[in-house]
Amino acid sequence: MKRAILIILTALFITPALTFAVEPAAQTPPPTLSGETEQATIAPVPPPPIESGPVAVPEPSEKAVRYHRGGLWIWLFEMAFGLLLPAAFLFTGLSARIRDLAGRLGKRWFFTIAIYIAIFSLLSAVIELPISYYTDFVREHEYGLSNQSLAKWLKDSLLSLGIGIVVSALFLWVPYLLLKRSPRRWWLYTGLLAIPFLLLMILVQPVWIDPLFNKFGPMKNQALETRILDLAARAGIEGSRVFEVEKSADTNALNAYVNGFGQTKRIVLWDTTIARLSEDELLFVMGHEMGHYVLGHIWKLIGFIAVLILITLYAIYRTSGWLIARYRERFGFDSLADIASFPLLILLFSGFFLVAQPVMMTFNRAVEHDADRFGLEITRDNRNAATAFVKLQQDNLAIPRPHWLEKMWRASHPPLGERIDFCNEYRPWESGQPLQYGHLFREGR
Repeated sequence: MKRAILIILTALFITPALTFAVEPAAQTPPPTLSGETEQATIAPVPPPPIESGPVAVPEPSEKAVRYHRGGLWIWLFEMAFGLLLPAAFLFTGLSARIRDLAGRLGKRWFFTIAIYIAIFSLLSAVIELPISYYTDFVREHEYGLSNQSLAKWLKDSLLSLGIGIVVSALFLWVPYLLLKRSPRRWWLYTGLLAIPFLLLMILVQPVWIDPLFNKFGPMKNQALETRILDLAARAGIEGSRVFEVEKSADTNALNAYVNGFGQTKRIVLWDTTIARLSEDELLFVMGHEMGHYVLGHIWKLIGFIAVLILITLYAIYRTSGWLIARYRERFGFDSLADIASFPLLILLFSGFFLVAQPVMMTFNRAVEHDADRFGLEITRDNRNAATAFVKLQQDNLAIPRPHWLEKMWRASHPPLGERIDFCNEYRPWESGQPLQYGHLFREGR
């Protein structure tokens, strides 16, 4: 579904890029002390060791290696499938037949586009259903990363499909109108209009879309909420609200994020995060997320993605004419302004974006590294920061140091081994060196 409406729903990829996404860690109960009666055959329980020194990067488990290798093959398959599916719609003439049917049903131009998008999205979802079912449901349950019921998975999938169809029907007519009115400048106007659309999605998603999938409520732990708000005030984030999300019905994963702006600004924690991380680990996670907000990463990402969209749309403008001229008989249309060209736009957009993906991933990793630095500087808690990343690695079945090629194309965050190393090493306050973001902190809170 994300591939089918790639152009219009680009904004949906921004918010997940700015989340910490910590997975759950197994909790070991504390040891019980022996009673007063002496038992010579039972050694006394030693006191817990004093935690000091750097946190070691764990070696990945055999299970993690299997999960990682399988995920790599799935990623390669999905990339290929994401190109083959729109190509099949084009070269079989199916897209043109869907356009003809939509034209008969819709009569008017706008309704023709809306009906086409609905039919195209439904067909794509049905074709992709076996793949989605295995990758998102079966495989995640096999590795113990999900506890979502099949009914909930189906409900969320249908809800996502419905939202995608509605949003596409409401907005996709704009680029097609520009294609019709300005065949030579449509790429420029569409790229510029992507900026307010991204802003609209960021404004609407926290308030109207996210609560459709999970219940958002106030924090139950008032003492923890106070500590989080104190940290937010010290970071210069005033007027925020803290929400606790009931995600335990879906997943064992942990997550926390800060999103929205203006009246929709909010600090969000999953209930799994609150239950499984220590408060000090959680505060570093929140410091990381607050860093995204304070450092204006959302605005930088919007600007970066807008430029990338402009370049990609221009590349489509320069190449689509040749393809249409050569294959117009098979495609069933002779102009990019024809709604039947939608699979061609997806095919070219996906292909060019895949080429540019290393640039996007590099930029996003730099943003995440800055947020890690911010979280360390505002909490000065290197050990709990590092142990949070250790839990992420172990419980998310992650590989701490992937191959550099995989890092280039797939890693939106720095590898966990590098993040743990950074937590161990970065402590300028101990040597009296200035903090990079210290001027942003409000002391005394």
